[in-house]
Amino acid sequence: MMRLYLSSYRLGASAFRLRKLLNGGRRAAIIQNALDFIPAEARRAYEANVYDPKEELADWGIEAEELDLRDYFGEPRVLEKALAGFDLVWAVGGNAFLLRRAMRQSGFDQIIGELLRDDALVYGGFSAGAVVATPSLKGIDIMDDPRQCAPGYDESVPWEGLGLVDFSIVPHYRSAHDEAEAAEKAANFLDETGMPFQPLRDGEVIIVEGRNVTLLPVLPEAMRRSA
Repeated sequence: MMRLYLSSYRLGASAFRLRKLLNGGRRAAIIQNALDFIPAEARRAYEANVYDPKEELADWGIEAEELDLRDYFGEPRVLEKALAGFDLVWAVGGNAFLLRRAMRQSGFDQIIGELLRDDALVYGGFSAGAVVATPSLKGIDIMDDPRQCAPGYDESVPWEGLGLVDFSIVPHYRSAHDEAEAAEKAANFLDETGMPFQPLRDGEVIIVEGRNVTLLPVLPEAMRRSA
């Protein structure tokens, strides 16, 4: 049974459902390659002063460590061994096309499908991490620069997503986010072209359990913590 947790922004407003989805699992691998276009020093400062995904997951009892897909470019079998034992893969936001490149060059895109079919772990992510789970990145180029690259990356633009769900996802839709205007344009593009898609407001989450796909709205804090 495939298990997915796809959020617009960070863990969203339904982290209690991620904990339930993990069935007691507590080990997470964080993939931050969507941010590889940002200099390392700036990334470290942001993580120290603004947002650290490891700390956010720790608040929910999940022990996380970073897994840099660049370390496995051209080494899919080594990556497969590295993923063994993790209960969750958590891909953070940034540039969806850069993240997709990292997944392609490391073989993650093939490995994750096998692991999910075997119900070996949960795939989760927010913003770019959610976007790459879809069949196509078309329309997302309105939000992310498909040509944005980093050292060691293949410059060819990856338009195919992982295909873990059968619809596109537009994060930050009608939200208090810098990309809200671009998200509106992306949603309009997908609507006009007839591509199935789900817009996500910040706080909203899509959960997939087998064939069941559920959109979780934002709940009051008291309800989230008691659920």
